[in-house]
Amino acid sequence: MHIGCPAEIKNNEFRVGLTPAAARAYIEAGHRVAIQEGAGLGSGISDREYSDAGAEIVQGPETIWKEAEMIVKVKEPLAEEYPLMQPGQIIYTYFHLAADQELTQACLEREIIAIAYETVQDKSGALPLLKPMSEIAGRMAPLMGAYFLGKPFGGRGLLPTGVPGVLPANVLIIGGGVVGSNAAKTASGFGSRVTVLDINVNTLEYLGDIMPANVFTQFSNSQNLEESLKQADIVVGAVLVPGAKAPKLINRDRLRSMKEGAVLVDVAIDQGGFADTSRATTHSDPVYQEEGVQHYCVANMPGAYARTSTYALNNATIHYGLEIAAKGAEGACRENALLRQGLNVYKGTLTCPPVGEAFQMQNICKLPEDVL
Repeated sequence: MHIGCPAEIKNNEFRVGLTPAAARAYIEAGHRVAIQEGAGLGSGISDREYSDAGAEIVQGPETIWKEAEMIVKVKEPLAEEYPLMQPGQIIYTYFHLAADQELTQACLEREIIAIAYETVQDKSGALPLLKPMSEIAGRMAPLMGAYFLGKPFGGRGLLPTGVPGVLPANVLIIGGGVVGSNAAKTASGFGSRVTVLDINVNTLEYLGDIMPANVFTQFSNSQNLEESLKQADIVVGAVLVPGAKAPKLINRDRLRSMKEGAVLVDVAIDQGGFADTSRATTHSDPVYQEEGVQHYCVANMPGAYARTSTYALNNATIHYGLEIAAKGAEGACRENALLRQGLNVYKGTLTCPPVGEAFQMQNICKLPEDVL
């Protein structure tokens, strides 16, 4: 199969879909790999490293999109890339379709095969291709919250670590999964008082066992959420429903109850955000204020730490990518239930029910059983 890796074009997105080692793995398996010139520079990877691995270096994205049977990316195609998508072409990347109806429609109209990293899911509910970026975003979230808590940036002017004689910050983490647990690790390392809310009592019990003494767990309900928001200096939104829009847990009334200059870090923004006031921001313009609360809603948080993110992502995606390349999308999805969960669009058919529900398209959402 001809594998293509174009450069990412999202604002300040420095990750790249393939590392030289991943490119070499495809080539050793008998596939052809083309990398857009300069695609890896943001992750500290030179064109020479790719060519030494056996990949072709191609100028510009057009040839890659036109000729590749399978595109390997990091982020979803943007509007300027829609016309480049080819009918029947496999695109293996993060899509987050439930938060983007325009992209969903473009994928259907271009009749591509969309295999979304974020919905590849095993029987236990684990998301192996989302996990590495969730780990990084979770660890970043308290760092970003701490930075924008500074007074010059509109925050409360509170140092999250505290100092002798002055209390540290209260950090509220909503959701105790991969993002939430990693956020708790980082925030607890500051010495902050950390509270994790979750609706799963088993998750709360697990976190209570493994977290340090300054991390507290609490069952998530309306009363506990509202009381915790009033005390919080930093709030991390770490809720996730695989493939679906994030639940809206913070409305304006709840936001108004928060402290002036508190920081809300919405890690769920890729799936539409967990607050009514959340809207996607970029690394070049990361924060805005609503009701006196700083909102950090960068939709590609791990892109800031591109080298770490690129290598962590490839460690997770290469196994499944090789399977797709060897068997084709149809064969791989027939034989691997995890990849079948990752199939969001198949040649003009919507195949991911949560996306159908997000846009009231349930009537056209189906899995083409005759093919898969």
